[in-house]
Amino acid sequence: MVRSELSNCGLLDSLSCIPRHVDNSEPAEWLALREDDGRAYLLQRTPGEVKVKGLGRFDAEELLRGYSIGDRITVGQKSLTIVVPSLPEARRNMARRAQVIGAKDSGFLISWMGIGVGSRVLEGGHGSGGLAMHLANIMGAGGTLISVESRPEHAEVGRKNMERLSEVLPEFPEWHLVEGDISSVGELVVDKCGMIDAAIIDIAEPWDVIPDIEPLIRAGGRLACYCPTTIQLEKCWEAAEDRGLIVEWAGEMIERRWVKASRGGVRPGNTPIGHTAFLLISAKVATIEEE
Repeated sequence: MVRSELSNCGLLDSLSCIPRHVDNSEPAEWLALREDDGRAYLLQRTPGEVKVKGLGRFDAEELLRGYSIGDRITVGQKSLTIVVPSLPEARRNMARRAQVIGAKDSGFLISWMGIGVGSRVLEGGHGSGGLAMHLANIMGAGGTLISVESRPEHAEVGRKNMERLSEVLPEFPEWHLVEGDISSVGELVVDKCGMIDAAIIDIAEPWDVIPDIEPLIRAGGRLACYCPTTIQLEKCWEAAEDRGLIVEWAGEMIERRWVKASRGGVRPGNTPIGHTAFLLISAKVATIEEE
């Protein structure tokens, strides 16, 4: 469950809370129906007709009666395996409005920045929640994630994705969703978690907010910028160094999938290698004392 939501809406004038209905009742069991190629469909074992995109309309409780985890079930023309859902199934079923940071870049950022169980993370540019879902999956119940989104229509989609994920995962961090300007969240961050271990910024001009975010990062913590263009990457690089941050890594992650050839062997697939973004990861170190 989502352990906490943003309280004290008047904390900062430029921020507003995203209202969320709190239901203390035990949620119905989530299951995933998985195709052999990895596509999956999330549904809850509840009575009443539901519509599942790609499967059609049916009564989930009636459909699943007599079936258990690991069984194969036929729905329409599809042969599916019933599995316990986790991040991959939730990600495949997420609603999208804004472009999301996918598994390729999310996994690299999480690993390089040392984000794990109990981490305190600030996310600038929540969007549809793609990155936040990966963060929540790794941070556990002891972590704190503060997500900031300036556009209400994007924040609403991301909120729904994260609330569903909180019911799917066995553990979920303390999560706060803020609608507003990330440059104004300093007071909130200090109130909720003191210093942060990491900040990941995915907004149009991330270099503008680096001076506001750097003071919130603990010594040894890291700040990352997600930059679609080289111009953005250069400006973030300069802004990070101007604040005394050390750029540890900058570049892009290239993914090339391989397939099994019809006449034996394996070869690179025909899927184009698309550019997602340039990543910049910087670390906060102690300042050099002048003699």
